[in-house]
Amino acid sequence: MAAHGLVISTEYSAQELRGLARAEVNRRAALRMLAIANALDGLARAEAGRLAGMSGQALCDAIKRYNSEGLEGLYDRPKSGRPRHLNARQERELSAIVLAGPDVEKEGISAYTREDLARIVRKKWRVSYHVGSMGRVLRRLGFSRQKARPSHPQKDEAAVAAFKKSPANAEKDCRYT
Repeated sequence: MAAHGLVISTEYSAQELRGLARAEVNRRAALRMLAIANALDGLARAEAGRLAGMSGQALCDAIKRYNSEGLEGLYDRPKSGRPRHLNARQERELSAIVLAGPDVEKEGISAYTREDLARIVRKKWRVSYHVGSMGRVLRRLGFSRQKARPSHPQKDEAAVAAFKKSPANAEKDCRYT
């Protein structure tokens, strides 16, 4: 089939492409599949692209990539972006430092803050991170922001346990049972 003179590979039928698009997790690739399926059904390139939310030129580019690379050509190519300041080995070391935690006797702190980790990275690898950027690095490494709940130093654990409701004492704890 052709969309304005552009021959489309018939590796998959329009119906098969629509089925693959429904099962696809990557939204942009799924829309490209739908647009190509529309073009295979005989719609004009501009109309087929518009129905899938893209321009006719974007559909033309998707068809060219589909013809040359198959379905893999419909996925976004990796973007170079800005290079990371820490390499993979340094990031693994940073993860190990975070998991090990600080030595209370030596460092005088019980938990690392982002400021502490930025200082450690600057001292160890001579890489300067802003505190907010250190938070992004930690999220990328799989860590979430944890904050200890405050606890009064004179809290009575027995009183806390007596206050909590338990299934064993349901009749006593709830007036509706």
